[in-house]
Amino acid sequence: MKQLGRVLAPLARGLQNLFSRGVVSAVNPNSKMQTVQIQLLTGEGKDNVEHFEPYGYTAHPHVGAEQATGFVEGDRSHGIVLVVADRRYRLTGLAAGEVAIYDDQGQKVHLTRNGIVIMGAGLPVTITDTPKVRMECDLEATGEIKDRCDSDGMTMEGMRNVYNGHTHPGDSGGTTGQPNQGDR
Repeated sequence: MKQLGRVLAPLARGLQNLFSRGVVSAVNPNSKMQTVQIQLLTGEGKDNVEHFEPYGYTAHPHVGAEQATGFVEGDRSHGIVLVVADRRYRLTGLAAGEVAIYDDQGQKVHLTRNGIVIMGAGLPVTITDTPKVRMECDLEATGEIKDRCDSDGMTMEGMRNVYNGHTHPGDSGGTTGQPNQGDR
């Protein structure tokens, strides 16, 4: 039995060395493959460990975020951070099948069972570098809609007031009455 234990001991150590968890202690977001410095639960620190992220998605985790690391062939010198999570900011209470992206400021895009909800957390939402935004639906706004194409930045309400108050010269002198569009 002791011989079997000696034979299996290297295999058991290799399996124990395959995965570990810990916390992020520093982040380098500027390299092509983001690297992180991690502190493993065993007290072992690792520098410049590649953080594999899903295609099309990237994040700069906060120091103290939790991470899970895999070690290729159990070799502790070749770690790969597989996932970083941060329970301090994680959204809770999503219904089955819902998806969200979020940050530490309260901004989120939430694909709910009833539609998509974008929360700006009091910050602006900007769409840039596109020739057109097309909406094939009604547009409803509860705040002001401003035209920034002209230097005066007139609101739609201001444009309506100008339109509703305007007159034209009449065919036989005088002026026409104001438009009656508001009477509908």
